Amino acid sequence: MPCAMVPPGYRAVLLGQAASLDDLGAFAPLEEGTAEGALVLMRLDFAAFPTGEMLARLEEKLQEAGVHTWPGYPFIVHADRSRPSVYLAWQKGIAWLPVIVGILALTVLPPLIGSIMWLILPQSLKNLINSLLSMGMMLLVMLVMMQVVKPLTAAMKEKPKELKEAKP
Repeated sequence: MPCAMVPPGYRAVLLGQAASLDDLGAFAPLEEGTAEGALVLMRLDFAAFPTGEMLARLEEKLQEAGVHTWPGYPFIVHADRSRPSVYLAWQKGIAWLPVIVGILALTVLPPLIGSIMWLILPQSLKNLINSLLSMGMMLLVMLVMMQVVKPLTAAMKEKPKELKEAKP
C-alpha cells in the first residue's frame, strides 16, 4: 500500500513506533521540523480490522479539521486490505499530527476499546449481557403489542345490544 502511494524517486522511512496514542505525541516535533508542503505518511496498526463506518467518520473529521490530502489523492485515510492497518497520508500545512492524534482519540479509540473489552470479558458475563438485552427486546415487543391490541379489546368491552323477540 505505501509503496504505491509514495511518489517516484522517494521512499517511505520508518521513524519510530508508538504503542499508544500518547506515544504518537513524540513524533510531533519531527513533523514540525519538516518543510511546508512535505508529504507525511503514517501507518496505524490495529488488533482487528476497523469498520468502514469508523474509517469514513475519521476521514470526515480530518477533512473538517482542514487536513490537506496528498496531491492527486482524494482521501487522507487509506485502509490496507491485507492486514488491519490504516494509512493516513497528509500534506504538511501546519503541524497536523497533534490534531490527527486528537481526532483519532475521539473517533477510533472508543469502538476499539469496546471490542477489546468484549474479548476480555468472561463467557458467563457475556451470556448475562446477551440475556439482559434479549429480555429488554422482549419487553419492548410486548409493550408494542399491548399498544396494538388495546383498541381491539376496547371494542370487546362494550356489551352487545339485546335483541327483543319478534312477535308473530
